[in-house]
Amino acid sequence: ELRRAVQLVFQNPYGSLNPRKKVGAALEAPLEINTRLARAERAERGRAMLARVGLRPEHYGRWPHMFSGGQRQRIAIARALMLEPALLVADEPVSALDVSVQAQVLNLLVELQQELGLAYLFISHDLGVVRHIAHELMVMYLGLVMEQGPKELIFRRPLHPYTRALLASTPSIDAAARPPRVVLQGELPSPLEPPAGCVFCTRCPHAVERCRIERPALRVLDGRQVSCHFAEQLAAGA
Repeated sequence: ELRRAVQLVFQNPYGSLNPRKKVGAALEAPLEINTRLARAERAERGRAMLARVGLRPEHYGRWPHMFSGGQRQRIAIARALMLEPALLVADEPVSALDVSVQAQVLNLLVELQQELGLAYLFISHDLGVVRHIAHELMVMYLGLVMEQGPKELIFRRPLHPYTRALLASTPSIDAAARPPRVVLQGELPSPLEPPAGCVFCTRCPHAVERCRIERPALRVLDGRQVSCHFAEQLAAGA
């Protein structure tokens, strides 16, 4: 049941499709494994899904190497949707694509979400992409949550020092709206041996001794959750 409800779209469309399987076989595979549908019905559903992601019927019998990166990612999305999942985990789904193609795939994901009522767990390092597609935002550092809450709230008024540094590093053509530049100093800790306290303390401009020995709890503040000992002071000075 979990496998049917949760599906994954991988980062690299050039590596996520089996080069020895035609597109039709790749789309039908989830149905063949998880349902008892006849071959004709599997093919019918596969062709319908291919059309839904913007590809033509003749693409059904072609090999993956015959497609561009954007087309391959559309095929990967179609394959992930064959079992009608409730949640789609998208791991950097546009980072390997050209910028113009990124916009097309992102718009497709938005359309599919509205049409099918999908929930996305969208993993990305690109804040411009995140702002375009997300509703709820979770900022992580070394595997721990630094800040989590509504997207617009966090983009408008970030409270965690790491979130502020991320947003300050994002290019903007509007100089007035651009946040003050934050230059992080210090070394990135090893994920195998993170600091005993706050994992961001080695690079945080506000870190004190308490940060190095006591890990801050994730707590509710100003409409979001934040993991910082000095979040209240930072909020007051924002």
